[in-house]
Amino acid sequence: MSSSPLRNSSRAATPIAFVRAIVRGYERYGVDPSQALAEAQIAPHDLDNPQARVTAAQFEALSGFAMQQLDDEALGWFARRLPWGTYGMLCRASLGSPNLGVAIKRWCRHHRLLTDDITLDLAVAGGVATVSITEHRALGDFREFCLVSSLRFLHGYACWAIDSRVSLSAASFPFEAPAHRDAYPLMFGGELHFGAAQAGYSFDERYLALPLQRDERALRTMLRRALPLTVLQYRRDRLLGQRVRELLRVRGGEAATADALAELLNLSTRTLHRQLLEEGISLQALKDEVRHELAAEQLRRTDRPIKQVALAVGFRNEKSFSRAFRGWAGMTPGAFRRGAQPVTVSAADP
Repeated sequence: MSSSPLRNSSRAATPIAFVRAIVRGYERYGVDPSQALAEAQIAPHDLDNPQARVTAAQFEALSGFAMQQLDDEALGWFARRLPWGTYGMLCRASLGSPNLGVAIKRWCRHHRLLTDDITLDLAVAGGVATVSITEHRALGDFREFCLVSSLRFLHGYACWAIDSRVSLSAASFPFEAPAHRDAYPLMFGGELHFGAAQAGYSFDERYLALPLQRDERALRTMLRRALPLTVLQYRRDRLLGQRVRELLRVRGGEAATADALAELLNLSTRTLHRQLLEEGISLQALKDEVRHELAAEQLRRTDRPIKQVALAVGFRNEKSFSRAFRGWAGMTPGAFRRGAQPVTVSAADP
């Protein structure tokens, strides 16, 4: 027997609870879900197994088929249907925005025109952007799937629009941790909080200033797939270099090695190096840059002996520090402290 391409396309990580939520939408409309399950190659008996999982490809096939068959992209969550093409319209309405912040605000505003069952909002404070959902009616058995999907739709669109991973620092949910809690880090990343006041997630405010990278043609290509917003993963993070710099400056002791730094960023060490390479920079170059900045600050603002400055910025001795600092600044640490100008070495110099 040949194996199923959908079942073997990736690791089965999507909880069967989300499949059951789509079947519940069929029940609401009095439609038989058998054809949709068959299209996604999901065995009906798996619905009764709380431990069962499906692949992203299977879930995408199921969702796309169900949205069209039921003509409801909300899959029964809301008091009224969101007809097929609704989320495409949301994407298109935000596409002309000058940056991601405006695009998200437009998405939230236009979403309110579609349903008043929930509202999405964007707030910014202390360098952190937060997208939150306010519920205006009881969502019943659809609650978890509705809130999770609504957050992921917007997050997926944001990543797609700027062609970059938008790394989340935290995500919150107004229900207790479900049995399939282990699937949540794969969907959101960052710190996870259950039993919160409302659903939402937070990320670095600087993503909001990034310009959109997509046009109408790219949008049409993206919308050929049923649910690309929930299953596409974006490996590149356009703010990764800045985030690494900040961790090295503020939490240098905890981020002394690539492995430790990757763990703080919720990345694998291999992914950290690869993404930095895609940005055209190395981890060592960032470490040198931060060491130079910290050393210069201490030399300018304190009277600490140069040996202590060397140890404070991660060097084992004054000699290696002085050699590195001369390479960065074109002068010795002592000369820098005295306010000397950089030494220019010409090709004719011995």
